[in-house]
Amino acid sequence: MSDLLIELFSEEIPARMQARAAEDLKKLITNGLVEAGLTYGGAAAFSTPRRLTLAVNDLLDHAPTTREERKGPRVDAPEKAIEGFLRATGLGKDQLTVKDDKKGQVYMAEIVTEGRAAADVVAEVLATTIADFPWPKSMRWGDGALRWVRPLHSILAILTDEAGTRAIDLDIGGIAAGDTTAGHRFMAPDRFRVTSFETYEAALKRAHVILRADERAEMIANDAAQMAFAQGLDLVEDRGLLAEVSGLVEWPVVLMGRIDDAFLDLPAEVLQTSMKEHQKFFSVRNPATDRIEKYVTVANRETSDNGAKIIAGNDKVLTARLSDAKFFWENDLRVAKGAGGLAEMAAPLAQVTQHNLLGTVAEKITRMAALAAEIAAPVGADMDIASRAAALAKADLASEMVYEFPELQGIMGKYYAAAAGEDAAIAAAAEEHYAPLGPSDAVPEAPVSIAVALADKIDTLAGFWAIDQKPTGSKDPFALRRAALGVIRIVLENQLRLPLLGPIGAQIARFEFAAVDADTDSVADLLGFIHDRLKVHLRADGMRHDVIDACLALPGNDDLALLVSRVTALQAFLNSDDGENLLQGYRRANNILTAEEKKDGVEYSLDPDPKLAETDAERGLFIALDATGPRIAAALQAEDFTGAMSGLAGLRAPIDQFFEETMINADNQIIRRNRLCLLHRIRVVMGRIAVFDAVET
Repeated sequence: MSDLLIELFSEEIPARMQARAAEDLKKLITNGLVEAGLTYGGAAAFSTPRRLTLAVNDLLDHAPTTREERKGPRVDAPEKAIEGFLRATGLGKDQLTVKDDKKGQVYMAEIVTEGRAAADVVAEVLATTIADFPWPKSMRWGDGALRWVRPLHSILAILTDEAGTRAIDLDIGGIAAGDTTAGHRFMAPDRFRVTSFETYEAALKRAHVILRADERAEMIANDAAQMAFAQGLDLVEDRGLLAEVSGLVEWPVVLMGRIDDAFLDLPAEVLQTSMKEHQKFFSVRNPATDRIEKYVTVANRETSDNGAKIIAGNDKVLTARLSDAKFFWENDLRVAKGAGGLAEMAAPLAQVTQHNLLGTVAEKITRMAALAAEIAAPVGADMDIASRAAALAKADLASEMVYEFPELQGIMGKYYAAAAGEDAAIAAAAEEHYAPLGPSDAVPEAPVSIAVALADKIDTLAGFWAIDQKPTGSKDPFALRRAALGVIRIVLENQLRLPLLGPIGAQIARFEFAAVDADTDSVADLLGFIHDRLKVHLRADGMRHDVIDACLALPGNDDLALLVSRVTALQAFLNSDDGENLLQGYRRANNILTAEEKKDGVEYSLDPDPKLAETDAERGLFIALDATGPRIAAALQAEDFTGAMSGLAGLRAPIDQFFEETMINADNQIIRRNRLCLLHRIRVVMGRIAVFDAVET
């Protein structure tokens, strides 16, 4: 057994590509080794800004020789067919054998693949991997034909066993593989020899290179938090930025700088976004003032002045960046506080196209305002405030700040609405109406924010349904699945009683170009799309798909909160002994009734007559249905689905006894018809709760 170590040493690899590249290297190399017959014990990949590394342990020293018997054409086949088989196998005709087959005698070839030494296999697999590496973007340099994400400087490729370490004999694009690498570009640039992964990682650390990305990230997070804590400040956590910065440095050195007092009154989100996007700085908050007052930057080297020049340079660049942000902020505030307020700020949106078939953003805002007013009462919002909130919620899209930092849309709307003197609910809706953007995002809870968020998402869905541009397969360029899930989560998490057919129909009708005769179909189809997303959402919470379908088949399925309450109660009931046994009784009743109706060509849907009951079990079922029917109806009227299920449970024993003691197809046709009508009554009573035909065994 041997251990394999590969390092591809280059100029700086973009941080966003490093983790994926390390996994690609691992996959390509290990797959190639296994295909060649070399199995191994384990493999791990690593990345730094200047290197991709793969360590494979317990690799076979030699691939085993394999023998494959391949069946060829019949011996009396045309000569061209035999020649083709010979070319495919690489054998001569005298090397073939003949074997009896059910269709006659056929040629057989034994193909022997001699095992190769691990070093030869590794050289071949590594050469192929480098040549075909799936970089999102790659480049050529100098006069060579080799392509890599950035110029490749050296290849470390060694096999280590009990006898020692040997380099792989390999040359790619004029770069010969060897057993050396280099440390930090500035702090330890000299090359050194490597004999194993353990010595490699340790030597790199001595040469000021931390090989593991998670270790670099942990160092940055801990050092930055401790530095902030020592000054009575809090580091603003940003996992995405942490992952990116850990891919920018091989030897992280955390430094802290301060923000000039002239910028401290900028909104915290502006400071944080500007520093993150332009400088890759972490924000540091003063808990006493709740303002961003300092920043943390991560250098890639230690300096004799402890980073003083680095901080001075960063301060200078940051001042220039924040001066721009302050300019945008002050210009936007002048508009927001002016006579025209946010309406004036939003005016340019009349010239901004939402979609070439859906009109402008201003037209979308008008539709949103109308819908927000209509759904305000059901969600507990004031109609006028909801309508105005929707009309102003997207005004910041025309602001200078959001033009510079699109990720601040909504957030800046909140600040501008407050500066314009708008109601606090309107300011909150400007920020919150985009939510939720992802499965872990919180949903709006304030009534006005809910109304605007629903109006925004329903309008988006209705618009694309009106122009018949729905998601297909995995393609969803306009994030319509996300919009539907947003509607679902807002409704369910706020327990809103808001039937969706009305809002959907109203919004589709607001698109003047939508075909009038297609409106009904579009509304039903869009509701079906929302139901599909609801199924995915509920299944993630452990709900059975057949139980969901059993409830979706009932009227009123556009009231999602009511629907989910029904699904929850039905699943709990079916998981009980009463529910499971009653379902079997229902199936038996339904199967007999369906078969007899088909045979007789009639429906047995008349009310059965209890006077015709002949057995105690039959009379007991009449009594149980008489008692249960009103109880279930009352529970359903009160939307007490648990109570309705409890009422159903009372039918279990009477139905079981009825089938045990009663012959449905009695000789007396009057009795037979009455009993079949009694089965129909079972189906009707249970069908008020769910379509049990949809429930699987």
